[in-house]
Amino acid sequence: MYVRRSAAVLAATVVIGAAAPAVAADPTPSASPSQAFPAALYGGTDPTYDGVWRQSLALLAQDTVAVKPASKSVDWLLGQQCANGAFAPYRADTSTACDAKTMIDTNSTAAAVQALAALGGHDTATGKAVSWLKSVQNKDGGWGYAAGGASDANSTSVVIGALASVGEKPAEVVKGGKGGKGGKSPYDALLKLALPCDGDGAGAFAFQPDKKGALSANADATAAAVLGALGKGMPVEAGKPASADCTDAGDRTPEQAAANGAAYLAQALAKDGHLTSAMPGAEDQPDYGNTADAVVALAAQGSAEAARKPLRWLERNSAQWAAKSGPAAYAQLILAAHATGTDPRDFGGTDLVEQLNATGPAPQSAAGGPGTASAKASEQEDDDNGGVSVWWIVGVGLVAGIGVGFLISGRNKGK
Repeated sequence: MYVRRSAAVLAATVVIGAAAPAVAADPTPSASPSQAFPAALYGGTDPTYDGVWRQSLALLAQDTVAVKPASKSVDWLLGQQCANGAFAPYRADTSTACDAKTMIDTNSTAAAVQALAALGGHDTATGKAVSWLKSVQNKDGGWGYAAGGASDANSTSVVIGALASVGEKPAEVVKGGKGGKGGKSPYDALLKLALPCDGDGAGAFAFQPDKKGALSANADATAAAVLGALGKGMPVEAGKPASADCTDAGDRTPEQAAANGAAYLAQALAKDGHLTSAMPGAEDQPDYGNTADAVVALAAQGSAEAARKPLRWLERNSAQWAAKSGPAAYAQLILAAHATGTDPRDFGGTDLVEQLNATGPAPQSAAGGPGTASAKASEQEDDDNGGVSVWWIVGVGLVAGIGVGFLISGRNKGK
Protein backbone atom coordinates (compact mmCIF):
# COMPACT_ATOMS: atom_id res chain seq x y z
CA MET A 1 0.00 0.00 0.00
CA TYR A 2 1.22 3.48 -0.82
CA VAL A 3 2.35 4.96 2.48
CA ARG A 4 1.64 8.47 1.21
CA ARG A 5 -2.06 7.66 1.46
CA SER A 6 -2.22 5.72 4.71
CA ALA A 7 1.04 5.68 6.55
CA ALA A 8 -0.45 3.91 9.52
CA VAL A 9 -1.16 0.78 7.51
CA LEU A 10 2.54 0.44 6.78
CA ALA A 11 3.53 1.78 10.19
CA ALA A 12 7.06 0.78 11.02
CA THR A 13 9.26 1.53 13.96
CA VAL A 14 12.23 3.16 12.29
CA VAL A 15 15.33 4.30 14.12
CA ILE A 16 18.13 6.37 12.71
CA GLY A 17 20.21 4.03 10.57
CA ALA A 18 18.19 0.88 11.39
CA ALA A 19 14.73 -0.59 11.00
CA ALA A 20 12.50 -2.86 13.04
CA PRO A 21 9.68 -5.08 11.80
CA ALA A 22 6.45 -3.36 10.86
CA VAL A 23 3.68 -3.20 13.43
CA ALA A 24 -0.05 -3.09 12.83
CA ALA A 25 -1.92 0.11 13.51
CA ASP A 26 -5.35 1.66 13.10
CA PRO A 27 -5.17 3.51 9.76
CA THR A 28 -7.39 6.32 11.02
CA PRO A 29 -6.95 6.60 14.79
CA SER A 30 -9.14 9.28 16.33
CA ALA A 31 -8.05 11.84 18.85
CA SER A 32 -9.45 11.40 22.34
CA PRO A 33 -10.93 14.45 24.10
CA SER A 34 -7.81 14.67 26.27
CA GLN A 35 -5.45 14.78 23.28
CA ALA A 36 -4.35 18.12 21.95
CA PHE A 37 -2.46 18.11 18.68
CA PRO A 38 -0.60 21.14 17.33
CA ALA A 39 -2.84 23.87 15.93
CA ALA A 40 -0.50 24.10 12.94
CA LEU A 41 -1.21 20.51 11.92
CA TYR A 42 -3.80 19.58 9.31
CA GLY A 43 -6.39 17.04 10.40
CA GLY A 44 -7.73 16.07 13.80
CA THR A 45 -6.72 12.40 14.04
CA ASP A 46 -3.68 10.91 15.72
CA PRO A 47 -0.64 12.02 13.66
CA THR A 48 1.77 9.43 15.08
CA TYR A 49 2.15 7.59 11.79
CA ASP A 50 1.08 10.09 9.15
CA GLY A 51 1.55 13.62 10.49
CA VAL A 52 4.28 14.67 8.07
CA TRP A 53 2.68 12.79 5.20
CA ARG A 54 -0.72 14.47 5.44
CA GLN A 55 0.83 17.86 6.17
CA SER A 56 3.04 17.55 3.10
CA LEU A 57 0.15 16.53 0.86
CA ALA A 58 -1.99 19.38 2.18
CA LEU A 59 0.73 21.93 1.43
CA LEU A 60 1.38 20.43 -2.01
CA ALA A 61 -2.29 20.51 -2.91
CA GLN A 62 -2.66 24.11 -1.73
CA ASP A 63 0.33 25.12 -3.81
CA THR A 64 -1.22 23.67 -6.98
CA VAL A 65 -4.27 25.92 -6.54
CA ALA A 66 -2.33 29.08 -5.61
CA VAL A 67 -3.22 28.94 -1.92
CA LYS A 68 -0.45 30.24 0.33
CA PRO A 69 -0.50 28.20 3.54
CA ALA A 70 -0.18 29.61 7.04
CA SER A 71 3.44 30.17 8.04
CA LYS A 72 3.00 28.09 11.18
CA SER A 73 1.93 25.09 9.10
CA VAL A 74 5.16 25.24 7.12
CA ASP A 75 7.17 25.82 10.28
CA TRP A 76 5.58 22.76 11.87
CA LEU A 77 6.67 20.62 8.93
CA LEU A 78 10.21 21.97 9.09
CA GLY A 79 10.29 21.22 12.81
CA GLN A 80 9.75 17.52 12.19
CA GLN A 81 13.16 17.17 10.54
CA CYS A 82 16.00 15.51 12.42
CA ALA A 83 19.58 16.78 12.42
CA ASN A 84 20.61 14.05 9.96
CA GLY A 85 18.08 15.34 7.42
CA ALA A 86 15.42 12.65 7.79
CA PHE A 87 11.84 13.43 8.76
CA ALA A 88 9.87 11.64 11.42
CA PRO A 89 6.16 11.01 10.82
CA TYR A 90 5.44 12.95 14.01
CA ARG A 91 7.61 14.45 16.73
CA ALA A 92 5.44 15.68 19.57
CA ASP A 93 8.36 17.39 21.30
CA THR A 94 10.63 19.06 18.79
CA SER A 95 12.73 20.66 21.52
CA THR A 96 14.29 17.24 22.07
CA ALA A 97 16.79 16.09 19.46
CA CYS A 98 16.12 12.93 17.47
CA ASP A 99 17.77 9.83 18.90
CA ALA A 100 17.89 6.10 18.25
CA LYS A 101 14.24 5.75 19.28
CA THR A 102 12.94 8.39 16.91
CA MET A 103 10.85 6.97 14.09
CA ILE A 104 12.04 8.18 10.69
CA ASP A 105 11.24 6.87 7.23
CA THR A 106 11.87 7.50 3.55
CA ASN A 107 8.24 8.22 2.69
CA SER A 108 7.75 11.03 5.20
CA THR A 109 11.12 12.48 4.21
CA ALA A 110 10.41 12.33 0.46
CA ALA A 111 6.94 13.81 0.84
CA ALA A 112 8.30 16.68 2.94
CA VAL A 113 10.96 17.37 0.31
CA GLN A 114 8.33 17.60 -2.41
CA ALA A 115 6.17 19.98 -0.38
CA LEU A 116 9.02 22.25 0.73
CA ALA A 117 10.51 22.33 -2.76
CA ALA A 118 7.17 23.38 -4.21
CA LEU A 119 6.79 26.18 -1.67
CA GLY A 120 10.35 27.38 -2.29
CA GLY A 121 12.85 28.98 0.02
CA HIS A 122 13.78 25.85 1.96
CA ASP A 123 16.89 24.64 0.14
CA THR A 124 18.81 23.91 3.32
CA ALA A 125 16.12 21.58 4.66
CA THR A 126 15.52 19.84 1.35
CA GLY A 127 19.25 19.50 0.70
CA LYS A 128 19.81 17.75 4.02
CA ALA A 129 16.82 15.50 3.43
CA VAL A 130 17.97 14.49 -0.04
CA SER A 131 21.45 13.77 1.28
CA TRP A 132 19.94 11.44 3.88
CA LEU A 133 17.81 9.71 1.25
CA LYS A 134 20.88 9.10 -0.89
CA SER A 135 22.73 7.74 2.11
CA VAL A 136 20.11 5.04 2.67
CA GLN A 137 19.67 4.01 -0.97
CA ASN A 138 19.82 0.25 -1.43
CA LYS A 139 22.32 -1.49 -3.70
CA ASP A 140 19.54 -2.34 -6.15
CA GLY A 141 18.95 1.41 -6.58
CA GLY A 142 15.67 1.59 -4.67
CA TRP A 143 14.36 2.37 -1.22
CA GLY A 144 12.22 0.65 1.34
CA TYR A 145 9.86 2.41 3.75
CA ALA A 146 12.42 1.99 6.51
CA ALA A 147 16.06 2.85 5.93
CA GLY A 148 17.79 -0.41 5.02
CA GLY A 149 14.52 -2.22 4.32
CA ALA A 150 13.96 -4.12 1.10
CA SER A 151 13.16 -1.86 -1.83
CA ASP A 152 9.51 -1.48 -2.78
CA ALA A 153 7.83 0.24 -5.72
CA ASN A 154 5.97 2.81 -3.63
CA SER A 155 8.88 4.06 -1.56
CA THR A 156 11.23 4.10 -4.53
CA SER A 157 8.72 6.12 -6.53
CA VAL A 158 8.03 8.76 -3.89
CA VAL A 159 11.80 9.24 -3.45
CA ILE A 160 12.19 9.65 -7.21
CA GLY A 161 9.58 12.39 -6.98
CA ALA A 162 11.56 14.07 -4.22
CA LEU A 163 14.77 13.92 -6.24
CA ALA A 164 13.07 15.37 -9.30
CA SER A 165 11.48 18.17 -7.27
CA VAL A 166 14.90 19.55 -6.29
CA GLY A 167 16.40 19.25 -9.75
CA GLU A 168 18.23 15.94 -9.33
CA LYS A 169 18.36 13.44 -12.18
CA PRO A 170 17.12 10.15 -10.69
CA ALA A 171 18.90 8.10 -13.35
CA GLU A 172 22.21 9.42 -12.03
CA VAL A 173 21.47 8.75 -8.36
CA VAL A 174 23.21 5.45 -7.72
CA LYS A 175 24.58 3.83 -4.59
CA GLY A 176 28.17 4.96 -4.15
CA GLY A 177 27.76 8.12 -6.22
CA LYS A 178 27.41 8.98 -9.89
CA GLY A 179 29.45 6.72 -12.11
CA GLY A 180 29.96 4.14 -9.39
CA LYS A 181 31.00 0.76 -10.77
CA GLY A 182 27.96 -1.41 -11.24
CA GLY A 183 25.77 1.20 -9.54
CA LYS A 184 22.01 0.80 -9.87
CA SER A 185 19.62 3.70 -10.25
CA PRO A 186 16.06 3.97 -8.89
CA TYR A 187 14.79 3.14 -12.36
CA ASP A 188 16.68 -0.16 -12.24
CA ALA A 189 14.87 -1.00 -9.02
CA LEU A 190 11.47 -0.21 -10.54
CA LEU A 191 12.10 -2.21 -13.70
CA LYS A 192 12.87 -5.28 -11.58
CA LEU A 193 9.35 -4.96 -10.13
CA ALA A 194 7.58 -4.63 -13.50
CA LEU A 195 5.55 -7.60 -14.74
CA PRO A 196 5.72 -8.71 -18.41
CA CYS A 197 2.84 -8.16 -20.81
CA ASP A 198 1.69 -11.77 -20.80
CA GLY A 199 -0.02 -13.63 -18.00
CA ASP A 200 -1.85 -12.34 -14.95
CA GLY A 201 -1.35 -8.71 -14.11
CA ALA A 202 0.15 -7.92 -17.50
CA GLY A 203 2.11 -4.67 -17.38
CA ALA A 204 1.57 -4.01 -13.67
CA PHE A 205 4.16 -3.40 -10.98
CA ALA A 206 4.56 -5.47 -7.86
CA PHE A 207 5.04 -3.87 -4.46
CA GLN A 208 7.90 -6.28 -3.68
CA PRO A 209 8.80 -9.82 -4.76
CA ASP A 210 7.40 -12.54 -2.55
CA LYS A 211 9.65 -14.90 -0.57
CA LYS A 212 10.23 -16.97 -3.70
CA GLY A 213 11.02 -13.94 -5.83
CA ALA A 214 7.72 -14.02 -7.72
CA LEU A 215 5.95 -10.80 -8.68
CA SER A 216 2.24 -10.16 -8.15
CA ALA A 217 0.35 -7.24 -9.66
CA ASN A 218 -0.48 -4.48 -7.19
CA ALA A 219 -2.65 -1.59 -8.36
CA ASP A 220 -1.45 0.77 -5.63
CA ALA A 221 2.20 0.04 -6.41
CA THR A 222 1.46 0.39 -10.12
CA ALA A 223 -0.09 3.85 -9.74
CA ALA A 224 2.95 4.95 -7.74
CA ALA A 225 5.46 3.33 -10.08
CA VAL A 226 3.99 4.89 -13.23
CA LEU A 227 4.82 8.32 -11.79
CA GLY A 228 8.19 7.08 -10.58
CA ALA A 229 9.13 5.59 -13.93
CA LEU A 230 8.20 8.89 -15.57
CA GLY A 231 10.46 10.72 -13.11
CA LYS A 232 7.57 12.73 -11.66
CA GLY A 233 6.46 13.76 -8.20
CA MET A 234 2.90 13.87 -6.88
CA PRO A 235 1.71 17.08 -8.59
CA VAL A 236 1.72 16.40 -12.34
CA GLU A 237 0.50 17.97 -15.54
CA ALA A 238 -1.24 15.79 -18.09
CA GLY A 239 1.18 14.06 -20.41
CA LYS A 240 0.99 14.15 -24.19
CA PRO A 241 -1.41 11.55 -25.58
CA ALA A 242 0.41 8.25 -25.71
CA SER A 243 -0.32 4.63 -26.48
CA ALA A 244 -1.84 2.64 -23.65
CA ASP A 245 -0.77 -0.67 -25.10
CA CYS A 246 1.38 -3.07 -23.15
CA THR A 247 4.45 -4.28 -25.00
CA ASP A 248 7.65 -6.12 -24.19
CA ALA A 249 9.24 -5.41 -27.56
CA GLY A 250 12.88 -4.38 -27.35
CA ASP A 251 14.69 -3.29 -24.22
CA ARG A 252 12.23 -2.18 -21.59
CA THR A 253 12.78 1.46 -20.69
CA PRO A 254 11.29 3.27 -17.70
CA GLU A 255 8.98 5.10 -20.12
CA GLN A 256 7.72 1.84 -21.61
CA ALA A 257 7.27 0.34 -18.16
CA ALA A 258 5.17 3.39 -17.26
CA ALA A 259 3.05 2.89 -20.38
CA ASN A 260 2.62 -0.79 -19.53
CA GLY A 261 1.58 0.12 -15.99
CA ALA A 262 -0.95 2.60 -17.32
CA ALA A 263 -2.36 -0.10 -19.61
CA TYR A 264 -2.86 -2.34 -16.58
CA LEU A 265 -4.60 0.42 -14.64
CA ALA A 266 -6.83 1.29 -17.57
CA GLN A 267 -8.00 -2.30 -17.81
CA ALA A 268 -8.52 -2.57 -14.05
CA LEU A 269 -10.68 0.56 -14.05
CA ALA A 270 -12.62 -0.09 -17.25
CA LYS A 271 -15.49 -2.12 -15.77
CA ASP A 272 -16.56 -0.27 -12.61
CA GLY A 273 -14.62 2.97 -12.85
CA HIS A 274 -12.88 2.31 -9.55
CA LEU A 275 -10.36 0.00 -7.94
CA THR A 276 -11.35 -2.41 -5.18
CA SER A 277 -9.77 -2.58 -1.76
CA ALA A 278 -7.50 -5.57 -1.31
CA MET A 279 -6.79 -5.14 2.40
CA PRO A 280 -6.46 -8.54 4.09
CA GLY A 281 -9.59 -9.51 5.98
CA ALA A 282 -11.65 -6.62 4.59
CA GLU A 283 -14.75 -6.99 2.48
CA ASP A 284 -14.50 -5.95 -1.12
CA GLN A 285 -15.24 -2.26 -1.34
CA PRO A 286 -14.25 0.67 -3.52
CA ASP A 287 -10.75 1.96 -2.94
CA TYR A 288 -11.11 5.71 -3.30
CA GLY A 289 -7.50 6.63 -2.59
CA ASN A 290 -5.99 4.16 -5.01
CA THR A 291 -8.52 5.16 -7.64
CA ALA A 292 -7.49 8.79 -7.28
CA ASP A 293 -3.82 7.79 -7.53
CA ALA A 294 -4.59 5.77 -10.65
CA VAL A 295 -6.27 8.75 -12.28
CA VAL A 296 -3.17 10.84 -11.67
CA ALA A 297 -0.93 8.11 -13.07
CA LEU A 298 -3.05 7.74 -16.21
CA ALA A 299 -3.12 11.48 -16.78
CA ALA A 300 0.63 11.80 -16.32
CA GLN A 301 1.30 9.01 -18.81
CA GLY A 302 -1.01 10.54 -21.41
CA SER A 303 -3.97 8.17 -21.08
CA ALA A 304 -6.57 10.90 -20.63
CA GLU A 305 -9.42 8.86 -22.07
CA ALA A 306 -8.81 6.00 -19.64
CA ALA A 307 -8.73 8.48 -16.73
CA ARG A 308 -12.10 10.02 -17.57
CA LYS A 309 -14.40 7.27 -16.24
CA PRO A 310 -12.70 6.85 -12.82
CA LEU A 311 -12.52 10.64 -12.50
CA ARG A 312 -16.28 10.93 -13.01
CA TRP A 313 -16.77 8.12 -10.51
CA LEU A 314 -14.72 10.01 -7.92
CA GLU A 315 -16.71 13.18 -8.54
CA ARG A 316 -19.92 11.30 -7.83
CA ASN A 317 -18.79 9.13 -4.92
CA SER A 318 -15.76 10.47 -3.04
CA ALA A 319 -17.26 13.25 -0.90
CA GLN A 320 -18.14 11.10 2.10
CA TRP A 321 -14.81 9.26 1.98
CA ALA A 322 -12.83 12.49 1.86
CA ALA A 323 -14.81 14.05 4.72
CA LYS A 324 -14.08 11.02 6.90
CA SER A 325 -10.46 10.58 5.85
CA GLY A 326 -9.35 14.19 6.17
CA PRO A 327 -6.66 16.39 4.62
CA ALA A 328 -4.65 13.74 2.77
CA ALA A 329 -7.81 12.56 1.00
CA TYR A 330 -8.80 16.08 -0.04
CA ALA A 331 -5.24 16.61 -1.22
CA GLN A 332 -5.31 13.44 -3.33
CA LEU A 333 -8.49 14.57 -5.04
CA ILE A 334 -7.11 18.07 -5.64
CA LEU A 335 -3.95 16.60 -7.15
CA ALA A 336 -6.15 14.41 -9.35
CA ALA A 337 -8.14 17.41 -10.47
CA HIS A 338 -4.93 19.32 -11.15
CA ALA A 339 -3.50 16.49 -13.25
CA THR A 340 -6.51 16.44 -15.56
CA GLY A 341 -7.48 20.09 -15.71
CA THR A 342 -10.57 19.71 -13.55
CA ASP A 343 -11.75 22.55 -11.31
CA PRO A 344 -11.12 21.36 -7.72
CA ARG A 345 -13.48 24.05 -6.46
CA ASP A 346 -16.37 22.34 -8.20
CA PHE A 347 -15.56 18.65 -7.97
CA GLY A 348 -18.89 16.91 -8.21
CA GLY A 349 -20.39 19.92 -6.49
CA THR A 350 -17.77 20.01 -3.72
CA ASP A 351 -15.20 22.75 -3.21
CA LEU A 352 -12.21 20.56 -2.38
CA VAL A 353 -9.98 23.56 -1.72
CA GLU A 354 -12.36 25.02 0.83
CA GLN A 355 -12.75 21.63 2.49
CA LEU A 356 -8.99 21.10 2.69
CA ASN A 357 -8.35 24.57 4.07
CA ALA A 358 -10.95 23.94 6.78
CA THR A 359 -8.94 20.99 8.16
CA GLY A 360 -6.06 23.23 9.28
CA PRO A 361 -4.97 26.79 9.98
CA ALA A 362 -6.46 29.48 7.78
CA PRO A 363 -4.07 30.06 4.86
CA GLN A 364 -2.34 33.39 4.32
CA SER A 365 -4.12 33.74 1.01
CA ALA A 366 -6.53 31.67 -0.99
CA ALA A 367 -6.87 32.54 -4.64
CA GLY A 368 -10.50 32.48 -5.69
CA GLY A 369 -11.61 30.30 -8.56
CA PRO A 370 -14.66 30.81 -10.79
CA GLY A 371 -17.81 30.93 -8.71
CA THR A 372 -16.04 31.25 -5.36
CA ALA A 373 -16.91 33.94 -2.87
CA SER A 374 -13.61 35.74 -3.37
CA ALA A 375 -13.99 35.70 -7.15
CA LYS A 376 -17.54 37.06 -6.95
CA ALA A 377 -16.43 39.78 -4.56
CA SER A 378 -13.71 40.77 -7.01
CA GLU A 379 -16.19 40.87 -9.88
CA GLN A 380 -18.57 43.01 -7.84
CA GLU A 381 -15.76 45.43 -7.04
CA ASP A 382 -14.94 45.73 -10.72
CA ASP A 383 -18.59 46.36 -11.56
CA ASP A 384 -18.73 49.09 -8.93
CA ASN A 385 -15.75 50.74 -10.62
CA GLY A 386 -17.40 50.75 -14.01
CA GLY A 387 -16.37 47.24 -14.99
CA VAL A 388 -13.09 48.49 -16.42
CA SER A 389 -10.70 45.91 -14.98
CA VAL A 390 -12.39 42.57 -15.70
CA TRP A 391 -14.09 43.38 -18.98
CA TRP A 392 -11.17 45.32 -20.41
CA ILE A 393 -8.94 42.30 -19.80
CA VAL A 394 -11.52 39.96 -21.32
CA GLY A 395 -11.82 42.20 -24.37
CA VAL A 396 -8.06 42.28 -24.85
CA GLY A 397 -7.97 38.51 -24.58
CA LEU A 398 -10.63 38.12 -27.26
CA VAL A 399 -8.86 40.50 -29.62
CA ALA A 400 -5.56 38.76 -29.06
CA GLY A 401 -7.20 35.45 -29.87
CA ILE A 402 -8.37 36.52 -33.33
CA GLY A 403 -6.42 34.63 -35.97
CA VAL A 404 -4.82 32.15 -33.60
CA GLY A 405 -7.84 29.92 -33.02
CA PHE A 406 -9.20 28.48 -29.80
CA LEU A 407 -6.95 27.79 -26.87
CA ILE A 408 -7.31 24.13 -26.00
CA SER A 409 -6.36 22.73 -22.65
CA GLY A 410 -4.23 19.62 -22.99
CA ARG A 411 -5.30 18.45 -19.57
CA ASN A 412 -8.29 16.43 -18.52
CA LYS A 413 -9.91 16.00 -15.15
CA GLY A 414 -7.57 14.50 -12.64
CA LYS A 415 -7.03 12.59 -9.49
